[in-house]
Amino acid sequence: MSTNSIRDTFFEECEELLEALVEGLSAMEENAEDMEVVNAVFRAVHSIKGGAGAFALDRLVSFAHTFETVMDKVRSQVLKVDEELMLLFHRSGDQLADLVEAARDGREPNAESEATILKELEAHLGDADKEEEFSFDAMSLDFDAGPVALDLPDEVASVRRFDIRFNPTPALYANGHEPLLLFDALAELGALSVSADLGRLPEFDAFDPNDAVIDWQLSLETAEDETVLHEIFEFVDALCDLEISVCEDADPQPAPAHIESPAAPSLIDLPDMEDDGEDDDDPAPALVQVASSSKGGAKQAAPRDEPRGPRPTLRVDLERVDRLINTVGELIINQAMISQRIEELELPAVAHLTNELEAYKLLARDIQEGVMAIRAQPVKPLFQRMSRIVREASEATGKKSKLVTVGDSTEVDKTVIERLADPLTHMVRNAVDHGLEAPEKRLEAGKDPIGSIRLSASHRSGSVFIEIADDGAGLNRPRILEKAVEKGLVSPDAELSEQEIDNLLFLPGFSTASEVSNLSGRGVGMDVVKNAVAGLGGRVSISSAPGNGTTFTIVLPLTLAVMDGFVISISDQTMVIPIASIIETIRPNRKDLHYIGTSGEVISVRGAYVPIVDVARNLGLSAGETDISGGVLLLVSTETQGLTALRVGGIHDQRQVVIKSLESNYGAIPGVSAATILGDGKIALILDPDELVKLNPAAPFLPPASSARMELRHA
Repeated sequence: MSTNSIRDTFFEECEELLEALVEGLSAMEENAEDMEVVNAVFRAVHSIKGGAGAFALDRLVSFAHTFETVMDKVRSQVLKVDEELMLLFHRSGDQLADLVEAARDGREPNAESEATILKELEAHLGDADKEEEFSFDAMSLDFDAGPVALDLPDEVASVRRFDIRFNPTPALYANGHEPLLLFDALAELGALSVSADLGRLPEFDAFDPNDAVIDWQLSLETAEDETVLHEIFEFVDALCDLEISVCEDADPQPAPAHIESPAAPSLIDLPDMEDDGEDDDDPAPALVQVASSSKGGAKQAAPRDEPRGPRPTLRVDLERVDRLINTVGELIINQAMISQRIEELELPAVAHLTNELEAYKLLARDIQEGVMAIRAQPVKPLFQRMSRIVREASEATGKKSKLVTVGDSTEVDKTVIERLADPLTHMVRNAVDHGLEAPEKRLEAGKDPIGSIRLSASHRSGSVFIEIADDGAGLNRPRILEKAVEKGLVSPDAELSEQEIDNLLFLPGFSTASEVSNLSGRGVGMDVVKNAVAGLGGRVSISSAPGNGTTFTIVLPLTLAVMDGFVISISDQTMVIPIASIIETIRPNRKDLHYIGTSGEVISVRGAYVPIVDVARNLGLSAGETDISGGVLLLVSTETQGLTALRVGGIHDQRQVVIKSLESNYGAIPGVSAATILGDGKIALILDPDELVKLNPAAPFLPPASSARMELRHA
């Protein structure tokens, strides 16, 4: 494995460690007395430091060392965690992430921010900690060294001897780990002797340099607990076979103030190569002896005997996965074509070929779902990133807030997560800046001075629902309408419903901020969010109650490659509409249909009047249905119109279709989101219900409160 590959692996592992760090810090906020949580945070920082040292990332190592030293004082219960210290830990975690990212990208990090946080961390250290010279040099052994004297503290502690069996796997070396560094860390705990077992060393001609044939047996005399020994091996826990046991023959002895180790033999004292190494009286394998002892602190890891290691994973180039997904898409198209051809044969319903075709269809769906699961990732890393946004926005606005996440294990397509990061960041900042009140105003309203931003994710009806909710004052609708009129976006005499006022937030250039700040007031607002979400095939909706906060809901498809849809007819064209957007289908009765004005149509659905949109007329395919009671109505929920009924010619089938982008292959078409290939080889357009409604100038908006007062004419 090349150095670059090992380096890339280190940064990938850093991402996982930083996730664990953020999760641990959040848990510390709830219970800072839980030493398991504190140890987990310490181990994450320490592991990043250890890996960074192997690549000579001195700046990252130095910051991580200071961070973990302060964390060690918390572990030792020298420092008590309070709100101020917890905030410093969060900022330190953010800075550590910045340093990792800067090292990965080969750029200089923000020196000013780093120096500020380092100064605050060092303020929690004693003089002895500040004067300690930190070095990350590997242990050097003098082959001709005589007795080594160690000055240990005068404390009297119980010394025990541990026997350690350490058998590395080839993966340990492939990931760039060095056993000598582990032995160096063990030697800091007490008197250490190391024996290399060469019993599995093959003949020279059969030697494979990529194999791991040397096993190690170690003996350590230390006053430390066994847990500390396990912590040394945490970074290689899943890459070796490890056993640690207390030597029963050795009685615990008080640690003397001065230990003198025997003369250290050479690092590798190979047996005489002229001797065949066989001894009938001593069949034990040849051993390589190393002895060392030192003093110092311990490195961190987790017990080997606990089956807590990660499941085996395989890292694959994303381009290969995309090619596989495209191939599966072609398989689904091929299955649809075969189905079409067999239907044209008009075989008997009991034909075995029909049964086999159904099995093929189910198998293709299973393969598609399995392949899409490869790209699926939990939204947890994205949600964790938002905790930093909340903290920074709170500091910028002088407000107090906390982030609450729900359903962060919900899995979404990787592309969706990547493209959702920017709009979600904007919405979370808006929630703090515009949604939450100042602490004193919250107290006056009888609320907790610390505001809450709630991020939740869930799967519903084949879609992903992501909600960003705050417990602030809610939308100030009079202020929104006033700003819209002031900017010329709305006529002064316009009468808008609450939903229409809320949707003004999505207009380009709209902002209610009175002055420009780092967070708002530049006219780049929710329209950017809306366009980004629409680009993912999703939609955004708003709900707000005065005094009880605001909730923004993002609805996204599970995947950007395949979807379930209804095959429908529009005039003489065959098209597809996503099933996820359809609430119900209606075969209209003439008595339920009514006219509004000169061309508006509505249908009465369980006592409520729903506007009707003629899809064929909106797309310019015809002047509309001659018989308005004909066709089928699809009841959908849109962000601008609410409930709307789409009139189509008929529904022919429900099937899984492969999404093909129009913008990259042709261009944008109003009312159409994408295209697909049907079983007969023809191209069918995939409709966008929200855009279709906007194309309909005659469709009236019907607020629920006014539905009883409208003047209706029967069709």
